[in-house]
Amino acid sequence: MTICIIHTGGTIAMRAGPDGLAPADGVLEAGLEALARAGIARGETEVVHLTPAIDSANARFADWNRIAEVIHAGQSHYSGFVVTHGTDTLAYTAAALSFALVGLARPVIVTGSMLPFEAAGTDARQNLGDALLAATRAPAGVWVQFAGKLMAGARVRKAHSHRVDAFTARDGGPSLRRGAPALLPFGAPEIAVLSMAPNTSPRAFASALAAVDGAVLRVFGAGTIPNAPPIEAALMAASARGALMMAVSQCGAGGVALGTYAAGSAMARAGVVDGGQITESAAYAKLAHAPAHGGRDTLASDLCGEMA
Repeated sequence: MTICIIHTGGTIAMRAGPDGLAPADGVLEAGLEALARAGIARGETEVVHLTPAIDSANARFADWNRIAEVIHAGQSHYSGFVVTHGTDTLAYTAAALSFALVGLARPVIVTGSMLPFEAAGTDARQNLGDALLAATRAPAGVWVQFAGKLMAGARVRKAHSHRVDAFTARDGGPSLRRGAPALLPFGAPEIAVLSMAPNTSPRAFASALAAVDGAVLRVFGAGTIPNAPPIEAALMAASARGALMMAVSQCGAGGVALGTYAAGSAMARAGVVDGGQITESAAYAKLAHAPAHGGRDTLASDLCGEMA
């Protein structure tokens, strides 16, 4: 069967111009032809262009839905899927697809590159070639293929802004949300990422939290925040009106364990969900998804290995 390549945009298919890199027609197709001539890409492929293409920094929930719809509708026709994507928000999209697609029967491989296909020393050739191979061999689920590594989609983070091995992930199985095959699309909630710092302004924090349907709280270490009554009052008010909140650690590893320190007890009293090992990008995608699909119960559940 055919592999479907869903091209959303990104550096991989850009070309240098007078004002810098910009999307260019035919770059991806020419790259696929070069891979085929080199014997790297074998078998049938079909390219589906998402139009208009997106700069990944401008990705919206509706774009996640567009990608998920193509995958959900095409599982009986295609043997696997490759999603080419800009690297800035690639981890967010991989997590979003992990939550939106239940009971996947095919592998979905998200990839991109730090350099365009036509650039000297490009990583696009390896990444796309590896992704096409993974689409024929990987178990069903959402994966990220980058710099020779196949990583579970809901566990990935972008860890470097320039290096070709830009992504890291915790060890673990594929991002496969089990259940009867279904597409659970994103709605349009207002979600914020609020980062704690010493002497965080309670007024600014309360104002931001009052304006959203949900928030990722980037907390200190294993789960502490400034122990200030106005901050706790803001958390309690948000909880009372139904806002969803999840705590993630500012540390790159180790995760959150709410209740370890008294300085984090206000979050527990306000019903903030302990994100465990979840990445910030996965937490954001999950908070965007949960309001329409189970609310806090869904947010607190480990759906596809993102929190463990």
